[in-house]
Amino acid sequence: MIKIDVFIKDENWKKHISNPNKYLNKLAKKINLNFITKSKSINFSIRLAGNKEIRVFNKKFRKKNKTTDVLSFPYYETKETRTRLKLNKNTYLGDIIINLYKIDKRKSKFRKEFNKLLVHGLVHLLGHKHYKNIDFYKMIKVENKILKQLEC
Repeated sequence: MIKIDVFIKDENWKKHISNPNKYLNKLAKKINLNFITKSKSINFSIRLAGNKEIRVFNKKFRKKNKTTDVLSFPYYETKETRTRLKLNKNTYLGDIIINLYKIDKRKSKFRKEFNKLLVHGLVHLLGHKHYKNIDFYKMIKVENKILKQLEC
């Protein structure tokens, strides 16, 4: 079971997703991470933000004074996350911040882009990084498996 705590920091989100809590809980029920973990319970938070807020986090934690589309803040180091997921423990993965205005600029459907960013952030919380090409391709493979589950 995946539980998502949702924090809406920019009310303009509701123009695109009228009830973000309901929408995210519906998505969470579709996601099956059995190919990654045996953990019975996974929890993480999502902060639905705008340009100003995500820029502050990006500057503070990544030393980049610019906006971005998504940020992930894993609660554990990669090795500990993977160990906890293998041990079937209830696991808090960390936090994801998604920027409304980066999604809104894209030409494709809003929810499709939102889902991509959500999954990208989640895969980072699960311990994947994309510093090297080989890691990037592994991460994309995991993202695609999860995104396929979200297709209706």
